[in-house]
Amino acid sequence: MSGSSAALKPPADAVPPVRHPDAPAPGELLGAHYGQCFGCGGEQAHGLHLAARAAEGVRVTAEFTVRPAHQGAPGLAHGGVLATALDETLGSLNWLLRTIAVTGRLETDFARPVPVDTVLYLEAEVTAVAGRKIYSTATGRIGGPDGPVAVRAEALFIEVKVDHFIDNGRPEEIQAAMSDPDQVRRARAFEVNP
Repeated sequence: MSGSSAALKPPADAVPPVRHPDAPAPGELLGAHYGQCFGCGGEQAHGLHLAARAAEGVRVTAEFTVRPAHQGAPGLAHGGVLATALDETLGSLNWLLRTIAVTGRLETDFARPVPVDTVLYLEAEVTAVAGRKIYSTATGRIGGPDGPVAVRAEALFIEVKVDHFIDNGRPEEIQAAMSDPDQVRRARAFEVNP
């Protein structure tokens, strides 16, 4: 990262992340945490439909295809969409820790343009944990998992209780998510982003 802020540097007492014993196995598709999520939900017509998979350690990989609805400049992905893809991928890491967390800070570097119809290959990992703070990094590459880096990010996620969503979300959608009979889907609905 070029000049990341001090807020994204783990403190001296930070510890290495520990993958939860019940985390999805490496290679397992994580799926959407909520159908209406712009980043990963399948019910969003113009969403990213980002597909993340658990990797070894506290890492995930993900892919999404830049579609015409994701344009900024003609024929190129909007920078905000690329930041969203990074944020969604980084947020997926919290499923490996089995914690509910929200984005506290996200810093991005844009290294090269990403054309429409390009598949962006993303990889993210948790680098440290300090109390409720979760530090992580991500890269997005074009042309394949080993292709040139197009975007990078560093992030700080903050662990929260489910009350964060209950107190701040729209009541009808919160109730629908909490009423889902599938316990895994119900828990995942509240896993990332404020």
